[in-house]
Order: sequence, then structure tokens, then C-alpha cells
Amino acid sequence: MKRDMTLTLLLTPVVFAPVTARIGAEFGDLPQRSYDVAGILLTVTLWLPLMLRRRRPGICLALVASAFAAHELLGYPQTLASWGLYFALYSFGSHEMRADGGRLGLAAAAATGLYVLFALGLYDRGSPQRTADFVLIYLVLNGCWGIGRAVRARRTVEAEHRRLGTEAARAEERSRIARELHDVVTHHVTAMVVQADAAQYLLAGAPDRVAVSLEAISDSGRHALTDLQHLLGVLKASGGMPVEGGATNDGTAGDRTLGPGRLSDLVEQTRAAGQPVELTESGERRPMATAVELAAYRVVQETLTNALKHAPGHCTKVQVRYGQAEIEVEVTTEGAPARAALPRSRPLGRGGGHGLLGLRERVGVFGGELVSGSRPDGGFRVHARIPSKEPA
Repeated sequence: MKRDMTLTLLLTPVVFAPVTARIGAEFGDLPQRSYDVAGILLTVTLWLPLMLRRRRPGICLALVASAFAAHELLGYPQTLASWGLYFALYSFGSHEMRADGGRLGLAAAAATGLYVLFALGLYDRGSPQRTADFVLIYLVLNGCWGIGRAVRARRTVEAEHRRLGTEAARAEERSRIARELHDVVTHHVTAMVVQADAAQYLLAGAPDRVAVSLEAISDSGRHALTDLQHLLGVLKASGGMPVEGGATNDGTAGDRTLGPGRLSDLVEQTRAAGQPVELTESGERRPMATAVELAAYRVVQETLTNALKHAPGHCTKVQVRYGQAEIEVEVTTEGAPARAALPRSRPLGRGGGHGLLGLRERVGVFGGELVSGSRPDGGFRVHARIPSKEPA
């Protein structure tokens, strides 16, 4: 790397400085000889290959170890450059990516054999060091490599944690997209199916009212296309990873929030499908996170969709209460649906598990809760409580 090259070159003059002449790793205690050209070249080879310690750690170690062995066997005086062996061993353990189990075993056996030959060479040249000394030095060298190996193992674990975290985030985004698609498509398509069935019914009894149903179908289709375009815009803007809460580039969450008129538009769309809906808002609106507003909007949207599916023609009441620290949404449908209110329609399809369960998960993200169930009179009730701020 560039940093290694710069640092190595800057420290090269220090290697030959007289003040660092005795600060080095000395093996063998052989009689010292005067420096000559060969000694200078070996000293340089002990240090300069450290420029390759990250990019080519194996080559770096081979060059430094060979120069160190020759330097010691020839009896040249020690310098700071001899510490390059320790750095090369550490770098090999830390950065060598091709050292798998089999190759590592062969490399360790070869290195041990070469070290034994090196020790025998020193002994043959008159080294006073004992076998225990060479064993201790061998353990120190292995320790340098082991520290590098431990650092590499830690980096590998951290990288795996990051990878798993990224995969989990992507899985969560895919789940969130599925919920968004369910919320967007199911509501509008359900309304369109109900309106189409009503139009067929009206053809026989009140053909002059068919145009109203067809206009409602057209409006629902346009709203569905608009919502899908917003969702696709999120996907394009984030390279396939939507931002939390479904915000678009301008942060409006596709304009599907509890802002002025948003709920009213949603209620009007549902009324146009033939479903009586009453909307009541109370409390003072306060600034809240966009994702929280979107979650509350989806609660209302999903419950109105369920009312269209399971209680067509019967009054549905929507109550939204703005508190100091939370927002409450309550949707109730009264009693069993009036059979004469709308013609019996064909089945609207099975849910894919993204309805109330998805809403409960969405609300739970913010530390809120959602409760749903049947009422004694045969209707149903959905109650959600959502903190106004996203959790830190």
C-alpha cells in the first residue's frame, strides 16, 4: 500500500543511524564482521520488502527471512532493520488470504525445517546459544505470526457480522416492500372490484348510476398507479434499498401521511366504493416523524380495505386522536353488513399475510401496539397506539 511504502522509505535512514546500531534482534552471538557491500544489501533487504507487507505478505516474509538468515550466518552487526522479521511474520498472519488449512500446515512444516537448519548453521559457526535459547526464539517468532492471525480472525468475524447485518437489512426491506405493495394494491383493487360489481348490479336496475361507479373505478385506478409510482421511485432512488418509512426523494413518503386532507381523500375514495365511512379527528396535531405518519395512514387504509371486503355497505367509523406523545387510531365497523346494501360479490382473494399482521409489525417498530378483534354485535374493531417520534 502507498502508506506502507512511504513509511518504509522514511524510516530507512534510521535503520543505518549509529544510535540504532544495537537496537535489533540478534541471533547466534557470532563474532561480528565489518560492514561491506553485501552487508548493506542484506540490511536493506531486511527492511524495504515491508512495503509489500499488505499486498504481498508471502513474498515480503520470504525476502525478509532469507535476508535475516544470511545476515546472521555471516555475522554482520545488528541494526534496527532486523525487526523487519517480526513485522513480516505479523503481516503474513494478518494479511495472507491464501493460507488455508492444508497450505498453512505445509508452510508451517517448511518454516520449522528451515529454522532448524538455520539454528544448526549458527551452531556450526560457533554460536554459544543453547537449544533452549533457539526454542525460545522459535516461540517468539510463532507468537508474532499468531498475533497477526488473531487480528485477521477478528477482522473476518467483524466482516461476517457486517455481511449478516446487511443481509438482515435487505430482508427487512424486502418484507417492508411487500407490506407497502399489499397496502397500496389491495386497498385500491378491492375498491375497484366492489365498484365493478356494483356497476354490474346497477346496469339492470339503475343504468343512469353506472357512470358514477365507472368514475370511481377510474379514480381508484389512478390512485393505485400514483402510489405504485411513488414506491418505484423509492426503489430507483436508493438502488433497490428503500429508505425506512417509504420516503421519496423529497421526503414526503409518497404524500401518504396524515397531513391535511390525506385522510379525507382516503375516506372519500372508500365512500365512492359504496362504503359508508365517518371520520373524526381530535387533539392538536404536532410535528411527528414521517414514518410514524405513514404507519398511521396505513392502519386506516388497511382497516377500510377490510371493511370493503368483509362488511360492505355497513357504517365504518374512523377516529384519529393526536396526543402529546402518541397518536391513536381506532376503526370500528358496526354489526353485520346489510345484505341489500351491495350485491354479493365474488371472492376478493386470499390475504398473503401482509394485512393486520404486517400492520402490527409496522406499529411495533416504533414501540406502539395494535389490537384487533371482533365486536359482540358482529362488527370488528382495530385500535393502534403509535408514539409520535421514532425510537432513537
